[in-house]
Amino acid sequence: MSKIKVGVAGYGVIGQRLADGVARQGDMELVGVADLAPTLSIRALKEKGMPYDLYLVDGADKSQFDAVGIPVSGTFEELIDKVDIMLDSSPGGVGAKNKELYVKHNKKAIFQGGEKNSVADVFFHGYANYEKGIGQNYLKLTSCNTTGLIRSVDCLDRAYGIEKVAITIIRRVADPGDYHRGLTNALQMDKAPSHQAVDLMTIMPHIEATGILVHTPVTHGHIITVVAKGKQKITKQMALDAFLTHDRIRVVTIDEGFKGNASFFRYARDLGNPRGDMYEIGLWADSIVESGDDIMYAINIPQESVTIPETMDGIRAACNMETDRLKAVAETNKYLGLGKWK
Repeated sequence: MSKIKVGVAGYGVIGQRLADGVARQGDMELVGVADLAPTLSIRALKEKGMPYDLYLVDGADKSQFDAVGIPVSGTFEELIDKVDIMLDSSPGGVGAKNKELYVKHNKKAIFQGGEKNSVADVFFHGYANYEKGIGQNYLKLTSCNTTGLIRSVDCLDRAYGIEKVAITIIRRVADPGDYHRGLTNALQMDKAPSHQAVDLMTIMPHIEATGILVHTPVTHGHIITVVAKGKQKITKQMALDAFLTHDRIRVVTIDEGFKGNASFFRYARDLGNPRGDMYEIGLWADSIVESGDDIMYAINIPQESVTIPETMDGIRAACNMETDRLKAVAETNKYLGLGKWK
């Protein structure tokens, strides 16, 4: 079977990681990436020897790239022509405009969480509703918080059945290196319910969910607390047993040194992971507590990289590479090295 050819639109925070993720998949080929300007990310790509071919979107000034010696392989539409599927990580709203080109060239596409749900045929999560993405032309991924949240809720739901969840998200205010949110010394409340709770119900309509979100002036990782009501009483040991089986959930403890969000980022750097990325969510075993008939736990979301595995799942579904959900996620996990800590 020939490899599925993939392109990436937008080589920013997510686009870089999507490109790396595709490049690690043994049954996929990264044809190239597309962007608008010679950003620091593109300049770093050049200094690394241009491991990925670069294409320019409409409105890009090629002379700016020529001036700094960045080679260009062609136009955005030329990239689209060469691929089976595009991964669109353009700024919010741009992906919807790009869709017109994907339709014109009869190519499939997967959009990231910043786009409206209406851009796609299916709001997609690899573990929770893989089957709905099979053979579809346009998928949209859940946001970083929703992706990690659903991993954990779906894990318990498939093991024991979940009726209702209540979540609190302690949200990092901006990605590392961002300046547009300014310098703050404050926490900010969002109106309830948070979109992550609403999105969870869209993906998993049999579960009632609500949530509160608090913005915090940090940049590395979100923390989510979850209170879940099972169809049966779920004990701490039952929850722990389920979480330990999941290759995208890393169960940790405070005594090991995982004191908070920064601990995960530092550990990822110590592992030598590019950019300090972690594909898995962290789940504190010592946060799992029983509250009456409910079970409560806390997870860490590495916001820059957590959606990459589910995007690879989306390629497998949309391109009919695998119709079995568990086989599909297992292939993605294998190539990304998920579960290797066990």
